[in-house]
Amino acid sequence: MERHAELAAMIDKYAGGDGVHATPIPRLHLIRAATTTEPVVAPYEPAVCIVAQGEKQAILGDVALAYDPAKYLVVSADVPVICHITKASSASPYLCLRLDLDLASLGAMMLELGVEPARGDAPGPALALSAATPELIDAAARLVALLGHPQDARALAPLVEREILYRLMTGEQADKIRQIAVSDSKLAQVSRAIRWIKRNYAKPLRIETVAAEARMSPSGLYQHFKAVTGMSPLQYQKRLRLQEARRLLLQDSLDAAGAGHRVGYESPSQFSREYARAFGAPPMRDIERLKKGQEPMVGA
Repeated sequence: MERHAELAAMIDKYAGGDGVHATPIPRLHLIRAATTTEPVVAPYEPAVCIVAQGEKQAILGDVALAYDPAKYLVVSADVPVICHITKASSASPYLCLRLDLDLASLGAMMLELGVEPARGDAPGPALALSAATPELIDAAARLVALLGHPQDARALAPLVEREILYRLMTGEQADKIRQIAVSDSKLAQVSRAIRWIKRNYAKPLRIETVAAEARMSPSGLYQHFKAVTGMSPLQYQKRLRLQEARRLLLQDSLDAAGAGHRVGYESPSQFSREYARAFGAPPMRDIERLKKGQEPMVGA
């Protein structure tokens, strides 16, 4: 746990405050929160999340996963997740790093290692936990430490990132990592459907159109989409709409009716009901809470 403590101290130092912070090292983000949070919907993208201190719960479909310093989280697809920080305080904040997964680097590593791509494998849930090994924590700590040495980081950060990818590629989540990197895996097909829905979230959704984009049959898409995301394509679209509506309310100062209409809702009352179920309060009350800093929009 000594290396965990060092990693926590460095994340606390370089994060500079609560929230999700991009860093000068590409794909590396630092996350800090000094309080626990209520469950909210947040976007998760392909990444590995390593907690140095505190605990968080992520809910995808019917599955709830709690991750802490003993476990790392792998995210294999873009999914809107219900999440909340369950262990954090001002004296001992939640501290986590997120390294977004570079698909080109993963693909190149598969070729170098001679890893056989299993294209026909059925994809599992987009979120998975594994035990955090000393080797992975050591590499993560060395990557964050490079934030204090910008000149060294330019040369060494890609090497340390490569080491982390190697640990993932050869660890418990090797099959999931392999599917992320293979362009014709079932997971890649579901990811194409996800990207189409993200581009067209405000439009009416026809499963046949999305299936054609994914190059799958409608029944195959439904089955594998639900296996990955824990929800149907229509449920996924709804999550995206509500997520975008929340952003519009907060950043563009739209009213609830305007935000709901912008993301594809025809009924303001339906929008308000579904918004409150997703975020725990009606639209304007939720935004007031966010602006007062009572509910930070913390990602992975």
